[in-house]
Amino acid sequence: MSMFERFEAGDVRALIEAYPLAWVCAAGGDGIEASLLPLVGRYDGDGMPVELIGHMMRSNPLHALLKRRPQATFLFKGPDAYVSPQHAGKRDWAPTWNFAQARIRAEVAFGESFTGTSLNILIDAMEAGRAEPWTKDELGRRYHEMLEQIVGFRARVTSVSARFKLGQDEQPEVLSTILESLPDAETVQWMERFNQERLPAKAD
Repeated sequence: MSMFERFEAGDVRALIEAYPLAWVCAAGGDGIEASLLPLVGRYDGDGMPVELIGHMMRSNPLHALLKRRPQATFLFKGPDAYVSPQHAGKRDWAPTWNFAQARIRAEVAFGESFTGTSLNILIDAMEAGRAEPWTKDELGRRYHEMLEQIVGFRARVTSVSARFKLGQDEQPEVLSTILESLPDAETVQWMERFNQERLPAKAD
């Protein structure tokens, strides 16, 4: 197994929660159908996803496709950044691209009565921590009109794979130089997450 494919269950959870907009893909008669959809995960005691919750427009081609064949692939993409030799401080160092990604396969089940719940779950997750969280009640009559056009779903996770290419193969001094010079703060944060044991402790 590649060092980039070694991760803890909590790493996948952190990726999904920080980057909840994922490609939902399914095989159709003419190839692959795909849509970007926001998703909320449900996790086991170790933090590994066991279910994904979402909704989609009834007119979305994925709706009819997944009702016939409920297998879908969910592609989550985290931070990414081009890393130049300038960031590494070495002209004889090859440029690279750092990134984080997760691929989840799941069985999708739509639920007419679940649509409102799926929206509540998403709204609660996205509005959490705001000074004045928005609620669906503020839409008034429009909420019920919109509700008729969408359908909620649960996706039971059947497999999880991920790749976190975040500098684990770099020499400590090169890694430190990259972390100090790379302007992408989110990628730097994830690089630090996956290289904690190889980095000097930060002063309090």
